[in-house]
Amino acid sequence: MKYGFIKVAAAVPAVKVADTEYNVQQIESLIAQAEGQGVEIMVFPELALTGYSCQDLFKEQLLVDKAEEALLVLLDFTRKLDIIVIVGMPVQIGGLLYNCAAVVQGGQLLGIVAKTYLPNYGEFYEKRWFASAQDMTPSEIYLAGSPITVTSAPQVFTTSDGVNFGIEICEDVWAPVPPSNTLSVSGADIIFNLSASDELVGKHNYLRQLLSQQSARTMSGYVYASSGFGESTQDVVYGGNAMIFENGHLLTEGTRFSLQPQIRITQIDVERLRTERRTNSTFITAQSPLNCCSGRPETRRISCKPIGQHDFELVRNVDPHPFIPKAEEREANSEEILNIQVAGLAKRLYHIGATKAVIGISGGLDSTLALLVTVRAFDLLSLDRKGIIAITMPGFGTTDRTHQNATELMESLGVDCREISIAKAVTQHFEDIGHDPKLHDVTYENAQARERTQILMDVANQVGAIVIGTGDLSELALGWATYNGDHMSMYGVNAGVPKTLIRYLIEYLASTPAFTAQRQTLLDVIDTPISPELTPADEHGNIKQKTEDLVGPYELHDFFLYYFLRFGFRPQKIFLLAQKAFSQEYDDDTIKKWLQTFCRRFFSQQFKRSCLPDGPKVGSVSLSPRGDWRMPSDASSAMWLKECANL
Repeated sequence: MKYGFIKVAAAVPAVKVADTEYNVQQIESLIAQAEGQGVEIMVFPELALTGYSCQDLFKEQLLVDKAEEALLVLLDFTRKLDIIVIVGMPVQIGGLLYNCAAVVQGGQLLGIVAKTYLPNYGEFYEKRWFASAQDMTPSEIYLAGSPITVTSAPQVFTTSDGVNFGIEICEDVWAPVPPSNTLSVSGADIIFNLSASDELVGKHNYLRQLLSQQSARTMSGYVYASSGFGESTQDVVYGGNAMIFENGHLLTEGTRFSLQPQIRITQIDVERLRTERRTNSTFITAQSPLNCCSGRPETRRISCKPIGQHDFELVRNVDPHPFIPKAEEREANSEEILNIQVAGLAKRLYHIGATKAVIGISGGLDSTLALLVTVRAFDLLSLDRKGIIAITMPGFGTTDRTHQNATELMESLGVDCREISIAKAVTQHFEDIGHDPKLHDVTYENAQARERTQILMDVANQVGAIVIGTGDLSELALGWATYNGDHMSMYGVNAGVPKTLIRYLIEYLASTPAFTAQRQTLLDVIDTPISPELTPADEHGNIKQKTEDLVGPYELHDFFLYYFLRFGFRPQKIFLLAQKAFSQEYDDDTIKKWLQTFCRRFFSQQFKRSCLPDGPKVGSVSLSPRGDWRMPSDASSAMWLKECANL
């Protein structure tokens, strides 16, 4: 395991019913392929050595004996291999036959796990042939010449790198209380499921949801392999499902009804899963009954042999925009995010009895979204839009483009439109403090930002309104806000929305009937370079001060923020993920440069977040000191910056 990743595989081999020699050859072929690709653990379908659909042939001693011989062949084949293989087979223990998973590595049989829940309804008759793991008496047996402990107790296997995994078989995951529940709270990071689930109309989608939910509930990786072509089609058909999930997210999926053997390979981020569990108090609490009066047998723990080192390559896909909903979900998720923002503001207005709100409009992304949210909140509360006092405050860097967009937007929305230039007031302020207006430094910029905030606050006092904050999550992370300037408001509707997402929310709103009249203006706002417009425009009247030239691309910073805050990843791993996600957009030096900037600014600007105004959390990441993120303002960034420097 490197960088917290382990490479796993779900395999669907060709099979001939009751032909163990053919089946083991097919299994060996797929093992060789997986080993060559650096797979560390792979799982095959239920009863893969014999075929699942043998029916009453399971009563034949010859078939049971040949399955054991096939296991012996498999042990010999893997003698010089490091890969851990989980394969299904019938195992006779005492006078009973069990549907089992055999765990094999390096020519050794590490363990046997029996199926607990045997379906005996509809097309299934497993109790006709097999006993349940609950019927098993703990004992020592010999299987394929290997002494092995058999038990009904939960069994957790541990790789040499410390990855813990457990096993359940097909119907087990359909049970009200699946074994994977116990296995996960016993420390299993990954659950492997050997299955033989037949295909029915609608069943596949239900199965995907079931596996996704179980992976999410147990905060685990879930690797599922089910029987495919070659099983008997006497009464049912097996489609050959191969799916791998990570905390509810489908990482990869095979092709159903394929006539060819297949392997689905990906990497599971064990570090990410453990971070989720470590920060989830509910998961931690769920572990407690297991260690006291639950009546469950103590978990049996089995160590695997070391796995040889392979050259590491990140093979799984990495989304460069983790905050942006997938295309097929974008409309529904955008509406949900907006509803959260609107509901938060509506509650605040209703609670204090306010019928008026003041908001500064620059013609940029943040203030545009904040205005649209405020309009929707007023409409929801049946308040007159004229109660929204929207003020554009041109200054030394305001361009005609942003000024026109701000004006057109305010007028078309039917709010109370006002324009107050800050030039005279700021010029007077420069005289008062003795600042040279030709010196375009931080004083020059922040004086304008604070003047604008003062105007908004004072107008709010005049009319009995609250000031709506426009700053977003990305700006909070970087501290790209003037302290006690645009940093301050009575309610920050964008506080939980990152910059990359704001573009998509505005684009979505522009496509809705409610804002058809504003569509062209909104699309131009999206295309306008991001800028605080605090320094004069260029000789052509265009924006000269571009934020992303100064602090870096927001898509990179949002990516860094997500993995830093959501999972606590160190710079080394964030850099690795960014290399994969942005391989076509940014070179390594560029990513490293802005990652250093992110770490430096994130630590140095915490003081601005410590007194953050109220605002709604809309996603899995928030920087509110009353919510997700509590950090001392004087924490050292030395370790993070040192690791960045060594990338």
